[in-house]
Amino acid sequence: MLPRHYSAAIHQMATQRMSNPSVRLGVDIGGTFTDIVLEVGDDQFSTKVLTTYAAPEAAIIQGLQQVCGLASVQASQISQIIHGTTLATNALIERRGAKTALITTQGFRDVIEMRTESRFEQYDLNLTLPEPLLPRQQRYTLNERIGATGEVLIALQRAEVEALIDEIAQAGYESVAIGLLHSYVDNRHELMVREVLAERMPEAMVSLSSEVSPQMREYERFNTVVANAYIKPLMKSYLGRLEQKLRDEGADCPIFLMHSGGGIISLESAAEFPVRLVESGPAGGAVFAANIASRYGLDRVLSFDMGGTTAKICLIRNQTPKTSRVFEVARTYRFKKGSGMPISIPVIDMVEIGAGGGSLAHVDAMRQIRVGPRSAGSEPGPACYGRGGTDPAVTDADLILGKLDPDNFAGGSMQLDTEASGKALQQAIGDTLNMDRQTSAFGLAEVVDENMANAARVHAVENGEDLSEYTMIAFGGAAPLHAGRLAEKLGVERFLVPPGAGVGSAIGFLRAPFSFEANRSVYMRLSDFDAPAIVSLLGELENEATRFVKTCAPDASIESEFKVYMRYTGQGWEIPIQLTREQAMAPDVDTFKQLFETDYVTLFGRAVEGMDVEITVWAVNATTPQPAVSLTPEQNETGAADIDSRRELFDPAQGKTLDAAIVLRKSLQPGQRIDGPAAITEDETTIILPASRTAIARADGCIDVTTQG
Repeated sequence: MLPRHYSAAIHQMATQRMSNPSVRLGVDIGGTFTDIVLEVGDDQFSTKVLTTYAAPEAAIIQGLQQVCGLASVQASQISQIIHGTTLATNALIERRGAKTALITTQGFRDVIEMRTESRFEQYDLNLTLPEPLLPRQQRYTLNERIGATGEVLIALQRAEVEALIDEIAQAGYESVAIGLLHSYVDNRHELMVREVLAERMPEAMVSLSSEVSPQMREYERFNTVVANAYIKPLMKSYLGRLEQKLRDEGADCPIFLMHSGGGIISLESAAEFPVRLVESGPAGGAVFAANIASRYGLDRVLSFDMGGTTAKICLIRNQTPKTSRVFEVARTYRFKKGSGMPISIPVIDMVEIGAGGGSLAHVDAMRQIRVGPRSAGSEPGPACYGRGGTDPAVTDADLILGKLDPDNFAGGSMQLDTEASGKALQQAIGDTLNMDRQTSAFGLAEVVDENMANAARVHAVENGEDLSEYTMIAFGGAAPLHAGRLAEKLGVERFLVPPGAGVGSAIGFLRAPFSFEANRSVYMRLSDFDAPAIVSLLGELENEATRFVKTCAPDASIESEFKVYMRYTGQGWEIPIQLTREQAMAPDVDTFKQLFETDYVTLFGRAVEGMDVEITVWAVNATTPQPAVSLTPEQNETGAADIDSRRELFDPAQGKTLDAAIVLRKSLQPGQRIDGPAAITEDETTIILPASRTAIARADGCIDVTTQG
């Protein structure tokens, strides 16, 4: 249970945040490393520690002690902690949540198993669909029915609910998900089930689909409420333990959580709706990239976040990450769309693939090198970590290719074993394909870089974008090592590596606003446009979203962003349409149609004449305003940077080893230039400049990399 003083502390400390954000901590738990950033005024102190899977809070405490030592501050001086974690995601992937029951409408027990009956791999005759999160014997039904327009077709009898709850109680469930048909329109039956559960199973945790994801499409909605119930006991327990451990260290301050939509919510809201934390870490990275884009006045940015387990790619237009309302967790078939578990919540739209520093490589039956999605993580880690890993990872290839200094990895806190990397590469790849160690490493690196490039190309095409017009922002421990080659493959002329790139997501947490998106499915055709009903609906959603935000920032000003999801009548999926406040509060049918057709043409090339248009989902995002940022001034070149040393570096574009300059990032002065091939080193990552690139240090510490000549 969370401490009783928590709500009062939220109000007190959130007020302090608005007036005196003196000492703040950002924490990002990744699959390999836990990143910690301490912000003291304008100064930042950061560290990376290996993630401790059995007790994730242990790595946080270890990192907290390190950064407090670096900053010479006490934990008691921290006024706010913002946290993002992969714990919820990992629990879903690894199927290690609570014993959970689903209560649904009679006849719809098997929805989460039948899925949409689509085949994500059309020509695979042996295709195996992923197992649902709950087996059939853990799914229960009630004889009730609410129609699509909210009328009660079969009334729910309380006696039947009581009998069912008694049966569930006997089975010893910890958590119960309630997902009844069309409850997003009228949730009176779900509320009755919760009321009976509170009476007969007061210790059980309960999740309602009408609260977790009040949207149409029962497959996605049922999956989402099941996922929320499945991880709710785990996340409540973890958040309670973390809060207590931090108090024991002296950090007696509120903890806020990064949610998948790119904003911050209270710990209480996160414990109630933990499914909203599933993409919290990657969302922080996108916020970080958007902040850099604002400082540089960039309207088209490709965010490239590569850590120890995955790589995340996100398109950012006009300093705002693109968002979606459905995404997939735990894809089982080579990260192929449709092979995972759909989660219907507001989320920053990005593509995520199993390509990180710890991603493992093997040779398949067709004698092709494959990388990921399996990862070495932090336990045991890549072979070069010397912690028992024997399979080659991306980090092993980077070490053999000269991208990493074995004596100065992670600021010298870890010694890398070059011989172990070479042996792993030779055994897994070289012996099978008759290659030496360096060629094996080259092949592995090219495969992982091409996988990321393909993912970026597909993501851009799906959004109607041309990446040649984009600037890449690279961050995460592994991204600066691979950004140069990725830019070559994508035809991207420029990329930026900001200061603190190795812990970018944790910094992003400290840049994120308090926000919450409320959404609801209400079907309306433009031919039946009802302006008063629209004003009423959007007003209700705005009030709901604003209430959530005020639990975190009671005295802050709050802005609202309005969005509707529209499609031509008969189509299967919608596209999001942004509305201004004036368009939302004084809705006009012609304006709605014009906005829809403009965005539709951008995505698909042409409008469809003579067809009615319908709205299926309405959404309002309440957010605290982002502080204004100053544009980074243009930087004049002041001369060549001082070279610290030289070492051999393999250049994949030329297919050979070149003599490369080694430059210390902390020694760079604004305006100094570095020509590739070169490596710009720092404690948390290394920027690799291919021979095709040149870099200049900017006044804010960014490394600005462009094509030579």
